[in-house]
Amino acid sequence: MIKAGLIGCGRIGMKKHIEAAIKNSDIMELAAVCDVVREKAENAADLVEKAGLKRPKVFSDYNELLKESLDFVAVATESGKHYDIVMDALSAKKHVLVEKPMALSTKDAKEMCESAEKNNLKLGVCFQNRFNPPIQELRKKIESGAFGRIFHAHVAVRWNRNKSYYDQASWRGTWKMDGGVLSNQSTHGIDLLQWMLGGQMKEVYGHIANLNHPYIEAEDLGVGIVKFENGAVGIIEGTSNVYPKNLEETLAVFGEKGTVVIGGLAVNRILTWKFEGEDSHPFMNLADPQTVYGQGHVPLYRDFINAIAENREPYITGREGMKALEIILGIYQSSLENRPIEFPVEFSTQEMKRML
Repeated sequence: MIKAGLIGCGRIGMKKHIEAAIKNSDIMELAAVCDVVREKAENAADLVEKAGLKRPKVFSDYNELLKESLDFVAVATESGKHYDIVMDALSAKKHVLVEKPMALSTKDAKEMCESAEKNNLKLGVCFQNRFNPPIQELRKKIESGAFGRIFHAHVAVRWNRNKSYYDQASWRGTWKMDGGVLSNQSTHGIDLLQWMLGGQMKEVYGHIANLNHPYIEAEDLGVGIVKFENGAVGIIEGTSNVYPKNLEETLAVFGEKGTVVIGGLAVNRILTWKFEGEDSHPFMNLADPQTVYGQGHVPLYRDFINAIAENREPYITGREGMKALEIILGIYQSSLENRPIEFPVEFSTQEMKRML
């Protein structure tokens, strides 16, 4: 039985990580939970206990949690704290599953990957939308070559984040701890875009703006164009200004022999499926989950646990997790300097704050 700890029992920790741990309790035990607000950690432990499982130990200092006999820790804190916690966990010889974005600096993300590799430890990133059933179907088609040459793809994250959302936590929308709509809300879609187009990025050009959220530092609108080494082009649109509530997260892929559009609240419904002899897909009839988080954390956890047990790489490694971060930071740098940015990108949200 794999033993795990959860560091960070806020919104995503309580909503999805606890659920994933409970639903994978046949192969894992959530043995410890931690939050700087101890009451949140106690509430997380209550949820596990109410599910009929052994109550986890409760900590308010993650360094104390890391002294426990654990196989891995999941990190679901503010984005700006990921680097320090992950590096400390790897130093403590724990495998790590970290929420998106894995860091707010390409330098930090690279160091995280290098530390995991040096210590022969698994580092996974929570891009759970890769496990959405429609996304898996699209990926199979791409890997089979059914699209032929892929020309371009477009991702649109058209959501709403109002003042009450930012009032819930002072770190949201700050350059030090979060970033804006690209770094937080759009990172999943950007990951899917680069994954489908080949992952080898050449150049990015972008623009960001804060049009409707004067009480945050970062952007509420971000757009970008990414050129890939294989000739494909990715188009990115992310906004948290949609009135009056979340509208959609949609990924469209266009090739010489196929067209697929996956949408819904968070890329969980096939809207268009066109290949020779195929004009529809059974998943078009799937109900759209009524949450932007979807159901992907459960299979994400299961894959990571099995990766530890089988001594293989997780489905989404640290190196994979870096790619969306590079694109986002490249758009930030491009907007700031008003020029295309070549990969590899070396930038951070801290530099963004300093140079604005």
